Amino acid sequence: MELHVGDAMLSAYFFCHALGFRMVAHAAPESGLEGRRSILLRQGSMRVVVTSALDSKGPVADYVRAHGDGVKDVAFATPDAEGAFHEAVSRGARPVQAPITYEGAGGRVVKATIAGPGDLVHSFIQRDSTAGVFLPDVYLPLETAPGGTEEMFSALDHVALCLEHGTLMDAVAYYLDVLGFEQTHEENVRTEYSGMNSRVVQTAGGRICFPMQEPFTGARRGQLEYFLQAHGGSGVQHLAFLASDITRAVDVLRRGGMRILDAPPDYYETLEARLGDLCGFRRETLQERNILMDRDAWGHLLQVFTRTQHARNTLFFEVIQRQKARGFGGANIQALYEAKERDSMRADLQS
Repeated sequence: MELHVGDAMLSAYFFCHALGFRMVAHAAPESGLEGRRSILLRQGSMRVVVTSALDSKGPVADYVRAHGDGVKDVAFATPDAEGAFHEAVSRGARPVQAPITYEGAGGRVVKATIAGPGDLVHSFIQRDSTAGVFLPDVYLPLETAPGGTEEMFSALDHVALCLEHGTLMDAVAYYLDVLGFEQTHEENVRTEYSGMNSRVVQTAGGRICFPMQEPFTGARRGQLEYFLQAHGGSGVQHLAFLASDITRAVDVLRRGGMRILDAPPDYYETLEARLGDLCGFRRETLQERNILMDRDAWGHLLQVFTRTQHARNTLFFEVIQRQKARGFGGANIQALYEAKERDSMRADLQS
């Protein structure tokens, strides 16, 4: 993933000291990256790039003015970037960047980019060599990068998109028809004041996953409408990181200053009645950390959500632990939606 941000170094510091990433490489005009500065971060199998503009002009500065800090590019690995690009365009994708080859002492990488929903883009990345830190002769390794907190996550579980009202099914069709995804889940939520319609699209093996949601117009603005207004349109609402020990991850996040979204007050009163066996977890352990729990036909799922740290109250994070579960906490979605709605209303009143 690549995020466009106001200050790459400050964002990198946040990802390291709050979320357990480490800085491994950087790129700037002196390395051949014109008009911007990028820092590559890693944790587990994840690569995250944070990029900021060096002046007020250009696409990075334009993105930050329109949306604030946010996810610009979710990239897909492929053995044939040029073929994937041309196939996607032939199926209706809008081309953003034709295939470019980066070649040097660090290996060979081919990159091509198409448009996604809103201002999100998807790059196809073909790596013909594992040598080098990222893009050959563009990114330089950081030998003495600042240290952060301990690692907590092994992989990216999913990327959740918030879409403008009335665009959900068009977005689903795009991922199915253009990129060959499958629709695997459907959830619709109604509260006293608002609601949402949602779908999940995944690749056949489930490795790449996009839960997508659009607001349902109700008596008041819901949390999705708050996001869309603050973000300036459709975009990535949250990133979900996969953890093997969610209780340790929450404790580390809190020590790093991350605020956790409160679960509904009565959520834990019926937990055992709803789920039965809690898979070795104590209800009190979950409750004091605001960890939600659900199960599906394959196993149990635990999840927790952070409060947004962004000035516009947009992007936030999810920590998820899967004990063979393949779903997304269907029984928890209503609780999460109501909690986020309360949080958004609180932020609106404070502003």
